[in-house]
Amino acid sequence: MSSTDELTIDLEAALKALASDRRLQILDWLKDPAANFPPQEHGDPVEHGACNQYIVEKLGVSQPAGSRHLKVLVDADLAIATRRKGWVYYRRNEPAIDAVVRAMSQI
Repeated sequence: MSSTDELTIDLEAALKALASDRRLQILDWLKDPAANFPPQEHGDPVEHGACNQYIVEKLGVSQPAGSRHLKVLVDADLAIATRRKGWVYYRRNEPAIDAVVRAMSQI
């Protein structure tokens, strides 16, 4: 059994997180943050993901609403938050997303 097979996920939390069009959009943008967001001063888009400020602006929602969407994705383990120089960057958690896909395919 590989380490990705051993990954445990909270499928209910993941499905609730994925039930939002906005959160699905965020995950889609984070597939290629360099193409979907402006250049960032302190974080590499491939290594760290996209800055929360850029994600919220692109979503077109208030900072609290955007932060809530990002928190739901992180709490469901679908995204990873990284603090760098006073900013928070978000990237996809590919092993967890793959685990959700595998779990859904078994239903």
